[in-house]
Formats: sequence, C-alpha cells, structure tokens
Amino acid sequence: MSETVPALPVRDVEAAVRFYASRLGFPAVHEDAGFAVVRRDAAELHLWEAADERWTHRDTAGSPVRSGAESFLAGTASCRIRVVDVDGLHAELSAAGVLHPTDTGAPVDQTFGSREFSALDLDGNLLTFFRWD
Repeated sequence: MSETVPALPVRDVEAAVRFYASRLGFPAVHEDAGFAVVRRDAAELHLWEAADERWTHRDTAGSPVRSGAESFLAGTASCRIRVVDVDGLHAELSAAGVLHPTDTGAPVDQTFGSREFSALDLDGNLLTFFRWD
C-alpha cells in the first residue's frame, strides 16, 4: 500500500473546487463530471458530488437508500491532514475565514501529542490540520 486519500462528499463539485482553490489553497489537478482531485503540497483530497435527490421521491421502507451519492451525505465527512507549519497555516486560513466556529484563535496542543486546528469546507466537511511531534 502507498497512501490513503480522503474522499469528501460535496453538493456541487464545481463550487467546491472554486472554494478549495481560493479559500483553502488546494487547486484542482483533475476535474470530471461529479468528481475532482485537489492538491496542496503533498496533500490530496478527492471531492465527489453527493447530489442524488431520488431518495426523496421513493418509498424508503421497500427500497433503502443505496446509491452512495445522496445529497444528505454532503458535509458529513472529516479528515486529518498533517502539516509542517500548523501555526502559519492557521493564520492563513483564519484570514480566509474558513476556521471552525469553535476555533480558539490558535492551534490547540492536544494531550495525545498533536498541535491542531479545524476548518470547514463549503459544505461543512471537517478538515483538521495537525502537526505531530
């Protein structure tokens, strides 16, 4: 095995790509219908469109939701991204206005050894940036 790549559900891939590039500094390196790959340094994220609304128009008792692209999935994911300069990135993303509403104004030193902070994407997916000493 080589690496793990988070795949985050979004409502609109094009809007998410613009957000990731302009607010989080992750430009797209691949875009396709309903799917995109964004990258910043060595961190890569996959964005997939969770926009299937068919579940709202069917009897779910006899036909459970199964497509994997249901709109209610957007904004339910989270991932952790290891960074070198967690304080510098915190300042950058603070200026971009994307920090989690509970942000304390600086990265937090956790008891388990990481220094971290969290941000939210356009759909509410949680991105935690951390340095592990």
